Amino acid sequence: MSVILKADGLKKTFRLSSKQQKLQNTKEKVIVAVNDLSFEAHEGEIFGLLGPNGAGKTTTLRILATLIKADEGEAFVDGSSIRKEPEAVRAKIGFLTSELKLEDFFTPNYLFDFFANLHDIEPEKARRRKDELFAKFGVDEFAEVKVANLSTGMKQKASLVISIVHDPNIIIFDEPTNGLDVLTAKVVTDFLLELKGLGKTIIVSTHIFSLVEKICDRAGIILNGSMVVCDTIRNLTGEKSLEDVFFDVYAESVGGVQ
Repeated sequence: MSVILKADGLKKTFRLSSKQQKLQNTKEKVIVAVNDLSFEAHEGEIFGLLGPNGAGKTTTLRILATLIKADEGEAFVDGSSIRKEPEAVRAKIGFLTSELKLEDFFTPNYLFDFFANLHDIEPEKARRRKDELFAKFGVDEFAEVKVANLSTGMKQKASLVISIVHDPNIIIFDEPTNGLDVLTAKVVTDFLLELKGLGKTIIVSTHIFSLVEKICDRAGIILNGSMVVCDTIRNLTGEKSLEDVFFDVYAESVGGVQ
């Protein structure tokens, strides 16, 4: 498979305010969120970023989506540089995070049309895609309901639909099933597999072992901002569960589970 996304030596630091230092019980003024992180994602595969909360998964994906800039390193998304060609990268990807907040005042119908227009999608094509995606996720029944009045699950479905309005070939999902009920989570995971079947490349960050084992072709384990191990699921696990492998890696890297 050809490499469609390549991250090389990404590093990102953040300065801590006095309040943040106090909350985190540290005297350090700067934290390293991502540290010399490199990996590749291949065309037509689902790649999983696995790690605990605070490991650097979300920061990594935000760098790749050009929402924040890396201090060091580079990444190429389908040949486009995140540093030199951020607009080209954004045009090629769909990005969904559990922290995406749709404006409460607007409806899914309005938001879909708004983002379709931002991507210069021809109106009739946008209408057909909206009909297809709204029906698939049951958003059609709530198309004219304000976001403020939608359930958590329906907000996540609407966010997913809007993030792929332009039918991107590379899709980045940060914790796609976080906070969802089991039924909605299954709808989302089934859709990820469907997208893979269409030849899309999907990057998924999560701390859920079973999700990675179910849908991912390859995965990387991130601890303290660094990629500790990266391989196919089969090679990572062998005769062990992914959960066992993770805690083995954690114990070796951190010096034991606290």
